[in-house]
Amino acid sequence: MEGGASPTRKVMVVADPTRESAAALQYALSHGVVEHDTLILLHVKNPNAWKNPFSFFKWPTPSTSTTVYAFFSSSSFTEGGSSSSSCGGDMDFLEAMRHASEISQPKVRVQVEKVEMEGKEKADVIIHCSTLHSVDIIVIGQKRTLSNAILGQRKNGSLRGLDTAEYLIENSKCTCVAVQKKGQNAGFLLNTKTHKNFWLLA
Repeated sequence: MEGGASPTRKVMVVADPTRESAAALQYALSHGVVEHDTLILLHVKNPNAWKNPFSFFKWPTPSTSTTVYAFFSSSSFTEGGSSSSSCGGDMDFLEAMRHASEISQPKVRVQVEKVEMEGKEKADVIIHCSTLHSVDIIVIGQKRTLSNAILGQRKNGSLRGLDTAEYLIENSKCTCVAVQKKGQNAGFLLNTKTHKNFWLLA
């Protein structure tokens, strides 16, 4: 390119109201995007999420003096995933993530996308959206458990035994980075198709 400028990229972060998703966004903002890239916050809505009575929460508005992860960590999270209440819980956390992204990376274009699962697996919906938007990198938060550490092996491309992050790593056409974070200043544990359990200091 003229002037030696780097080509712009599209980075997609899987956006959910969880600490794992917050860690994925923090990694994307600090290490995944540069000026003039496009950051896509993709939320795959689960139509059954409303059945969890503990899933509702409202995020506070972040300030310029609040670090991204500290802001997310101070919010109320549950294991149940996203809220789809009539009070607009989905947009509360998505708009908070957008706002935090714009504060952290003001020269990065931020888009919010909301899609329905429509009877499909979440990972397949994410792959479809990444292809539709010509995404270069998918970033997803991953909660490592003993069960998926033992069972998380390739099984002929099936979702069986794989969590969503592991499936995306193995089957997405673009690079997928699964992010785990241990504490606010402890750095990131990353997994990709070519690098397993790679430790990146904060």
